[in-house]
Amino acid sequence: MSAPTAPTTAPAGPVATPPAGPERRPRRRGEASRAGSLTSHGLLLLASLIALFPVLWLVFLSLGPDKDDYLHPGRIWSKMTLDNYTFVLQHTNFFDWLKSSLLVSLGTTLIGVLFAATTGYAVSRMRFPGYRKLMWVLLLTQMFPIAVLIVPMYQLLSDLQLIDSYLGLILVYCSTAVPYCAWLLKGYFDTIPFEIDEAGRVDGLSPFGTFFRLILPLAKPGLAVAGFYSFITAFSEVAFASTFMLSDTKYTFAVGLQSFVSEHDAQRNLMAATAVLIAIPVAAFFYLVQKNLVTGLTAGGTKG
Repeated sequence: MSAPTAPTTAPAGPVATPPAGPERRPRRRGEASRAGSLTSHGLLLLASLIALFPVLWLVFLSLGPDKDDYLHPGRIWSKMTLDNYTFVLQHTNFFDWLKSSLLVSLGTTLIGVLFAATTGYAVSRMRFPGYRKLMWVLLLTQMFPIAVLIVPMYQLLSDLQLIDSYLGLILVYCSTAVPYCAWLLKGYFDTIPFEIDEAGRVDGLSPFGTFFRLILPLAKPGLAVAGFYSFITAFSEVAFASTFMLSDTKYTFAVGLQSFVSEHDAQRNLMAATAVLIAIPVAAFFYLVQKNLVTGLTAGGTKG
């Protein structure tokens, strides 16, 4: 009887492996996909174009030599010129308007931010009788329209002999800028630890010394936002400036633009060129405070 033989198997050949493709990196948590990234970048680009279009259109219209070129903007391409800018700089009170606007805007910024900072710090740190009502009163002052405030303010400035003066207009603008900035800075001061004030008192600093030497340096982002708001408010306001400033040489930019518009005519090309020149100081001021602007806007709303 023969012994059973084990079945023989054919030798195994090389195992076929799938072609190696590019290794896909696993997406991290919170990381956007390629399609999502392209979509978000496309939306941001579209939003940027929408925001820039009015500015670019204004610059384009300022290069047209005729006052009616805005009706036929396609004709500007063949006759672009800088004559509008030359006329505004040489034959108008542009530099007087610039001086007035900077004096009023910077004065409002310095005085307004100082009073708003001290008010916001006092309400944030001190518990005196009526401190809550004080903040509500400041908020209430923002509810009155300008048309209601012009007459009593004019009477007050007239009694103080501050009509047609830079100081009078600065005080008027501070009356609108200080309440809002006080609320803004109060919220920012709430985010600064109270232990810093205690450390200042331990080191022998007075309340004013603690405020100016310890708290204000930490509150630079909030101060930047308050300063930017005060500057823009004073720089672009029209109603108060046109009512309280009577001399042509004391007009601000916003009032000076009205000189290009009469009852039967409007020199829109000169207005466009002046508007472009006006934007330069504002852009420069924004560039100076932009580092602290976003931080101050976000931090001020975390507590309050």
